[in-house]
Amino acid sequence: MKRIIELMLIAVLLTACGAKSTPIAQAGDALPATPVSDKRTPVATRTPAPAEISAPLVDAPSIMLLSMLNEKDGWATTQRGVIRTNDGGVTWHNVTPPGIGDVQTARLALLDVDHAWMQAPDPNNYPNGGSLYRTKDGGITWTLNSTPFSGGQMAFLDENNGWMMADLGAGAGSQAIAVYQTTDGGTSWSLAYVNDPNQPNAGDTLPLGGLKGMIVPLNMKTAWVGGVTYAPSIVYLYRTDDAGRTWTQIEVPLPADINMSEIDVDAMKFVSGKDGFLALRLLGDTYRTAFYATHDAGNTWSLMTTILPGTGTTEILSAQEIVFYNGQQFYVTRDAAQNWSIADPDVVFGDFFATMSFADASTGWVIKSDVSDHRSLYKTTDGGKTWSELIP
Repeated sequence: MKRIIELMLIAVLLTACGAKSTPIAQAGDALPATPVSDKRTPVATRTPAPAEISAPLVDAPSIMLLSMLNEKDGWATTQRGVIRTNDGGVTWHNVTPPGIGDVQTARLALLDVDHAWMQAPDPNNYPNGGSLYRTKDGGITWTLNSTPFSGGQMAFLDENNGWMMADLGAGAGSQAIAVYQTTDGGTSWSLAYVNDPNQPNAGDTLPLGGLKGMIVPLNMKTAWVGGVTYAPSIVYLYRTDDAGRTWTQIEVPLPADINMSEIDVDAMKFVSGKDGFLALRLLGDTYRTAFYATHDAGNTWSLMTTILPGTGTTEILSAQEIVFYNGQQFYVTRDAAQNWSIADPDVVFGDFFATMSFADASTGWVIKSDVSDHRSLYKTTDGGKTWSELIP
């Protein structure tokens, strides 16, 4: 999410200069919240200042992964921690869970400005144990619970209900996974499915073959798993309607000139209970990206007319807006992938493009790295044509 917000991220963490760790609570105990002041100007004609974030400032963070929720609010990870902004990326605050230890293998899952989860593996019990940190106040305080898995792709529908596709190990084009659900915000998890043949009660409706890149839930009964299998013209997309117990492969119409391409599920998102989009990477003699729409909760998928050149990064933003970057140009649609405009950026990102996040079809951010992996943050307000540097 993005891949939900696949964001379930491969995440990692922060350069928080001078940040002081607070002793972490015991499992299940919440640290007392620190009041966040809301200083607003009484002058009606002036734009209100953002509320203060009661966390240390971070000077020029080197951002690895980025998720902007709107024009002002966003979360990010660096090599050492988790950071937040509420002024569009100009300033950042250290909201790393205290006592998290080696955070470079942890993954961050977001619901909104206030609610986030960070899953950290237990290196002594991999892949069957880890720690889940949860915040309800934007990272000011965190609670800690143990998990029966180490890592994977996590997605929450609300602050209580969520799914986890836990990684049990991959190799030779195959990947074992286990699917869990929670109804109490991650305090406890129930196992719904496992496809590892070495484990008891393993299933085969979600095949071991294929690499699983994302889990996309519609509700607590219905979800999709997408990925790639290294066989021509096969779409690795499976659906469950019984809370993960059994899975069915979904067929989508492929372009007539597919040319025996390998197919990778790039992005998938539902923007309502019935409406959603799917992006597939077509990896043949030429690389292309095809987009699909559903208006019946994923029962059927329609191939959109325009197939875009290249593969890259896709942001599904709303029922009308999608942004796609193919390594050279930004493609923007504001009419549900019926038509696309093309933006040639005035900054050459090229091979140094690291990641992007858009709040809408006009406002977006890009992380650009260099040969030493130094990372800079850029922002656009015109759909990718012009860019200003926020973090050099």
